[in-house]
Amino acid sequence: MLDVAIQEAQKGLDEGGIPIGAALFLKDGTLLGKGRNRRVQKNDPSLHGETDAFRNAGRQRSYANIVMVTTLAPCWYCSGLIRQFKIKTVVVGETVNFPGGVDWLKESGVEIIDLNSEICITMLAKYIQENPDIWNEDIGED
Repeated sequence: MLDVAIQEAQKGLDEGGIPIGAALFLKDGTLLGKGRNRRVQKNDPSLHGETDAFRNAGRQRSYANIVMVTTLAPCWYCSGLIRQFKIKTVVVGETVNFPGGVDWLKESGVEIIDLNSEICITMLAKYIQENPDIWNEDIGED
């Protein structure tokens, strides 16, 4: 499942954007939707990887059996989306470059599976080093 999110992150990077990808799956592995951070490409500050995947998955009657997979720990904005729709499991590629709202999600009963993926860590670390201003904008830092 993480491979789908990594492919989306790479697409975003190839488009000149921030390399963060995400996907929504049913627990049985069925892909519902995938997406990537396209804030830069679309000039849309709300278009994070998780929100793009969520939109592309379309409406669901329930999110109880859905797994969110993302290359990076969800920020507060995306963590709120996870809480709002009661997504119970989030697979995270990494939390090294950005811890996001992982602790808050855990405290709220969300299962967090941190894969500590070297691919995810390296891809984003390189991007942050080369594009600190865009990265700080993305996470709401001055």
